[in-house]
Amino acid sequence: MATSPVLSDTSDIWPAPTAAAPLDATVIVPGSKSLTNRALPLAAIAAEPTTIRGALRSRDADLMIGALRTLGTEISSSDHGATLEVRPGPLRGDVSIDCGLAGTVMRFVPPIAALADGPVHLDGDPGARVRPMGPVLRALAALGVPVTASGRAPSATDSTGRQDPDTVPQYLPVAVHGTGGIRGSEIDVDASTSSQFISGLLLAAPRFEAGLTLHHVGEVLPSQPHIDMTIAVLRERGVEVDDVAPGKWRVEPGEISGGDVLIEPDLSNAAPFLGAALAVGGSVSVPFWPSTTTQPGGLLPEILTRLGGTVELSDGVLTVHGTGSITPVDLDLSAAGELAPTVAALAALAPGESRLHGIAHLRGHETDRLAALVTEITRLGGIAEELEDGVWIRGGDLHGADVETYHDHRMATFAAMIGLAVPGVGVVNVGTTAKTLPDLPGMWHSMLGGGTH
Repeated sequence: MATSPVLSDTSDIWPAPTAAAPLDATVIVPGSKSLTNRALPLAAIAAEPTTIRGALRSRDADLMIGALRTLGTEISSSDHGATLEVRPGPLRGDVSIDCGLAGTVMRFVPPIAALADGPVHLDGDPGARVRPMGPVLRALAALGVPVTASGRAPSATDSTGRQDPDTVPQYLPVAVHGTGGIRGSEIDVDASTSSQFISGLLLAAPRFEAGLTLHHVGEVLPSQPHIDMTIAVLRERGVEVDDVAPGKWRVEPGEISGGDVLIEPDLSNAAPFLGAALAVGGSVSVPFWPSTTTQPGGLLPEILTRLGGTVELSDGVLTVHGTGSITPVDLDLSAAGELAPTVAALAALAPGESRLHGIAHLRGHETDRLAALVTEITRLGGIAEELEDGVWIRGGDLHGADVETYHDHRMATFAAMIGLAVPGVGVVNVGTTAKTLPDLPGMWHSMLGGGTH
């Protein structure tokens, strides 16, 4: 059963601008959050310094930088934060880390913290305290690293001398009691609620003395492209990874190289801008689009075509043309759940029935996104229902309303997209988009003005 989403501060309402004419805009999208927040922890445990270029400067990236600095990594920035110089150092314990509401910090930092020389305390925003953490924490305990609720010392052990799994906490705040190293072994992890549990363990695994063999034991594995992304960035840094079978990975121990790392644009952040062309007609272009990518946003051309758009890629520029008429869809978004709010916005504008499935794991994101989407589509005059693994939407005939965002950046872009075609939409706490986009309102107004931002 879905839980009620966490409400935002309703004192801050941004009037979403409505398009007066078809669009004709080019939008320069900042760097990928997913790639930035994988490059940073790898650089922190690398054998030599790393220069990260094109990095995203946002709240999530700042939280990752802050966490790694707290653990002893030197990180300096230039070019308005787009270039980061990372110098690894000994990982230190007896520190406290703020995870904010960043899933990558919550799930990627504990395995790094397990390599520190003492306890590392992790906490975050109130919304972070209800996001699942159990799988990665139980994995660390199985690897011999005690994990407790913050303020508690390690105690109960099972017959192997390791922590009793029943005593491992499931949510923040927690303390990871690092011992300076991890032997490594073969472990089982149920990552049905988030692929980040797999990625976090794989990123730290090269520093385990014997490496790591990891089995996913859940019924579903969401966001496979994000795991593929993790494997790709590990291999680019010289790490030997064998994805031996579906749901099974082997990371060999060894050094992680430094050097130069270039971050691609965040293709998922491009989604609301490209989708805007379908919502109100016209065209939107995004330059520097990679010819191949592991980002889930790489599925956008296919998805937007099915929604009624025309898509072309020429000389690294992806352009989407729309007529303002949207085609209802039946889509499996299991590989790209983060695109669901964008697709849901278009489905809510489309006359007819749409079904988005394969996204049950979105109940454990910044908010319960499935409940949030149903609530806000209903508030806007649409009809929507939760499915076991997604949402059903009957679109069209929407009206204006103040849309809650629940401290979730993708719910804010969902509302902004609806506002393009429906007058009178207000976005509660649009500032939450700073999680991954430093200036959404400025970029949005520039797109409507036909400029380049």
